[in-house]
Amino acid sequence: MAANRKSQRIEPSFQGSGGRNDDDDFHVGAGDRVAGGAGRKGRGKPPKAERPRRGARGRRQASGGGIFGLFRRLFYWCVVLGIWGAIGVGGLVLYYGARMPSATSWSIPDRPPNIKILAVSGDAIANRGLTGGEALSLENMSPYIPQAVIAIEDRRFYSHFGIDPLGLARAMFTNVMTGRMVQGGSTLTQQLAKNMFLSPERTLERKVQEVLLAFWLEHKYSKDQILAMYLNRVFFGSNSYGVEAASRRYFNKSARDVNLGEAALLAGLLKAPSRLSPARDPEAAEARAQVVLGAMREEGFVTDTEIKTAMSQTPARAKSYWSGAQHYAADMVMAQLPGMIGDITEDLVIDTTIDLDLEKKADEALTTLLDKEGVKSAASQAALVSIDGTGAIRALVGGRDYAESQFDRASKAKRQPGSAFKPFVYAAALEAGRSPLSVRNDAPVRIGKWTPENYDQKYRGEVTLSSALANSLNTIAAQLVMEVGPDEVIKLARRLGIESELQSNASIALGTSEVTLVELTAAYAPFMNGGYKATPHIIRRISTADGRVLYENTYDNPPRVLEPNIVSMMNGMMMRVITEGTGKNARIPGWQAAGKSGTTQSFRDALFVGYTSNLTTGVWFGNDDGKSMKKVTGGGLPAKAWSSFMTAAHEGLSPSPLFGTAGGDQPVVDGTQPVPEEGGDQLFDIISRTLGTDERPADNGSAVASEQTGAVPLDDGLIPPADVGEQRQTGTRRTTLLDVLLGG
Repeated sequence: MAANRKSQRIEPSFQGSGGRNDDDDFHVGAGDRVAGGAGRKGRGKPPKAERPRRGARGRRQASGGGIFGLFRRLFYWCVVLGIWGAIGVGGLVLYYGARMPSATSWSIPDRPPNIKILAVSGDAIANRGLTGGEALSLENMSPYIPQAVIAIEDRRFYSHFGIDPLGLARAMFTNVMTGRMVQGGSTLTQQLAKNMFLSPERTLERKVQEVLLAFWLEHKYSKDQILAMYLNRVFFGSNSYGVEAASRRYFNKSARDVNLGEAALLAGLLKAPSRLSPARDPEAAEARAQVVLGAMREEGFVTDTEIKTAMSQTPARAKSYWSGAQHYAADMVMAQLPGMIGDITEDLVIDTTIDLDLEKKADEALTTLLDKEGVKSAASQAALVSIDGTGAIRALVGGRDYAESQFDRASKAKRQPGSAFKPFVYAAALEAGRSPLSVRNDAPVRIGKWTPENYDQKYRGEVTLSSALANSLNTIAAQLVMEVGPDEVIKLARRLGIESELQSNASIALGTSEVTLVELTAAYAPFMNGGYKATPHIIRRISTADGRVLYENTYDNPPRVLEPNIVSMMNGMMMRVITEGTGKNARIPGWQAAGKSGTTQSFRDALFVGYTSNLTTGVWFGNDDGKSMKKVTGGGLPAKAWSSFMTAAHEGLSPSPLFGTAGGDQPVVDGTQPVPEEGGDQLFDIISRTLGTDERPADNGSAVASEQTGAVPLDDGLIPPADVGEQRQTGTRRTTLLDVLLGG
């Protein structure tokens, strides 16, 4: 019984521990009872011998589930975060998108108008406007340009949809690895959107709007249209917007003609237009161009042979600003344009009267002489204008170097013309009945308290008007002004084209009223063309880009301002200025030429204005600050430059005589008969019959005051308002401006 009780007490422990029953062959002993006793203490627990094995198996299961569980948990949270991120990005897009105008109202802003200025040959002088160049289609520009830009800026341009996730990821990775901003992830479409619509500030709002606008551009326009818009608007440094402006700025050629090396340089500028500009750092620009060439080779746009050729080309070295005298002419066009057509709202094409070949010759004539004699003569600046018989400006040089100074000294600077104004005085005298052979006494003369004196301080006694003009005698010019009256001289000058204010006093004889070189030169043209007004003009036609004409000049029917006989006599007189007078340095081999020199007080300004049967040209030398030159007269540097330019301008042309000279050195007063040599009653009789006057040269050498011509007596008391040359009274005492002002 005891044994049975023990057996019953032990059996549950085996059952409870999952032991086997009758089928198990167990031998129950003391050990089993101990185990059974233990089973009673810890009911439901396995035997100690089995627990370690189950723990090891559990650990293996936990270990295997932990690794996969970690990945499952990472994937789960990535999905969750991705969803929330997408929601957040969508919210930002909706928020910032709502702050933009409706997409239906979006449109490409008009490109700022470009003004293309052309020479008479059709060659471009300059492009003006905010962009600095016209817009070109992809077909019209060098194919290397779009290839270079795509290779360095956006290699997947033709495959992405406005933004490039791969490019953005690559840029982020590169920037993180280098620790600084090395690459940008914006596509060309994004850059175009930013440049056209948005401010340059770097904010989240602007970036979101940039992406939205990029999507819109890709939806509305083709890839080629987007690329063309980008290339025609992007900034290339040095105030150049678009490839045409940049090409002309850096290479002085159209973007149509850009070669591989130049295209690479342009594309390289996009990274940092100002810093990499060849005008600022040509070495840095060239180094960047080499990088672009490498990118083009990687993309298969060019071959190794082409790369080798491009890399061997000399780097472009741009000047600090547009260079070339033609830009003075372009500035003159732009100054006149608004007055002709009003506001400029579209691209324009301006046909001018400028001859680029003459323009280059004029620039060369001035710079060569300044380089050679400018320093020793203390002359730092010069200007030139040349016009034809209609008043069309064929060449205009406003200064020594446009890159250094853009001020146009030919059309904007007003200066005293000095004796270059005397032809108007003599022409007025001829109209009043005088002739080239009228005689006046070259002697000290007093007009009020003013006593004009000749340049060489010498007096020649009785001289003809022709000789007086050839030798630029101040005393004779002063006498003529007082005979015919200052107002009559002013009226004639106005008729011929002088528009500046002229002071009605005796000193007008010596050119004390300021004028521009352009108007002075144009006022000489009637002597060249037979007596017709030559209104100076530089614009022939203004058209839109599609050929619609907005303006065309009407200077083909000018009014007559001088009678033919006056022109003929003046031509004969001014020819003597060059053949035997103060303008000997202005001679042109094989050509008849006439003109007049001018020098202002203390050698501040020196001019020579003259003409052939083809061109009238005026030249000025001086200094911007008004400092005196070292005895430079109009017959010196200006006459030399005039001769140099006019000789080059007439090269290859057949010589033709001046109007009314019959091919000789004397004027024709009746259209067929040349005037005889000076002296004798025979000469007087011929001129008297021609002009219808009975005036004879005064025997006593004094000026003749005629009531018919409104002559002014010499003692009328007129006093000039300014110091005009050397002044002297009879005797040893000199009268200066200070003496006049103080009543001395």
